Amino acid sequence: MSKFASKFQKVLMSFSYRGKEIFKPLNTGRIDERVSAVREWVANVFFYTKNGKTIMIDAGYNYERLAEKMSWLDIEAASIQHILLTHLDTDHVGAVERDSAGLFRNAKLYLGETENKYLTGEARRRVLFGHYKLPMVKTDNEKRLLKDGEVFYIDDIKVEAILVPGHTFGHLVYLIDDAYLFTGDTIWFGPDGGYSFLNSLAEDNELAKKSLVKLEKLIKERGISPKIISGHTGWTDDLEFAFRHKDQICNSLKKQKPHDPMAPYDAYDEREDTEKKAREEWLPKAREIME
Repeated sequence: MSKFASKFQKVLMSFSYRGKEIFKPLNTGRIDERVSAVREWVANVFFYTKNGKTIMIDAGYNYERLAEKMSWLDIEAASIQHILLTHLDTDHVGAVERDSAGLFRNAKLYLGETENKYLTGEARRRVLFGHYKLPMVKTDNEKRLLKDGEVFYIDDIKVEAILVPGHTFGHLVYLIDDAYLFTGDTIWFGPDGGYSFLNSLAEDNELAKKSLVKLEKLIKERGISPKIISGHTGWTDDLEFAFRHKDQICNSLKKQKPHDPMAPYDAYDEREDTEKKAREEWLPKAREIME
C-alpha cells in the first residue's frame, strides 16, 4: 500500500496544507560532518555516519528519487544495514514496505514494542482526529523491538530509544551518542520555537504534550545539549527554542502565526532541492530564518 499512500498524500496534503506554513523540510544536504538529510517532498530522512558506518533514521515515503538524492551525499543504499524507525506512518516507513523498490531489503529495522502493534494489526493507526484509519504497513525486513529507555550499540554508535507517545502510541525518539536527538513527529518548529506536532495527525494530543515535557526534563537532568532534529521542520541546537511552546499544539487547520518568511508556499515543490546545494551548502538551523 505504500505506493498508493505516498501518491495519495502528495496530492491531498499538498492541496490541504499549501500556504499554511506547516511543513518546512530541510533540502538535501548536511547538518554537520556526521548528520545528513534527504528531502522527500515534505519529509526528511536522515543518515548518521561515524567511523565509516552509516545508519538511517526513518525510511521516508515510497519515493522514486531516494537513491538519486542519497548519491548526492555519496551514500549507497546497499551500505545501509540498520534503520531506526521513529514510527510507522507512510512518510517514515514507505521505503521498507513490501511494495517499495527494495533498496533496503537487507536492513534491520528498529522500532518500539508498542509501535509494532500497528504492524501486527493489534492496533490501527488513526489520523484526522481519529476519524480515518491509515492502511496497514507490511514489511518483510528483520525487526528488533525496543523498550523505552533501551540503550544499544551499532558498532561504536550509541543509541538510546525513548518512548514519546502521542503522535502515535508507540512513537520513539533516538538519542545518538548523547549528541543528536532525532525526534520524528514529536516536535514541530515554528519561527518562534517548538510546539507539539500537528493536532490533526495525533492519536492523543494531550499525551503528545506530556511527552514533550518528559523529553525536555530528561535532557535537562542529564545536562546534555544535543542537536534536536525534526522530521519535517529542520533542526536546532537551542534547547530553550526547541521546547518553548511544549504545552501548545501546532494547529494544522490554520495558517501559522507568526508568519514564517522562509516557509515554502507548497512544501511539495522540490525545485530548490538540488545536487549543487547538497554538496556545497550546510543546512541552516530552524531559528536562523528569523535572525
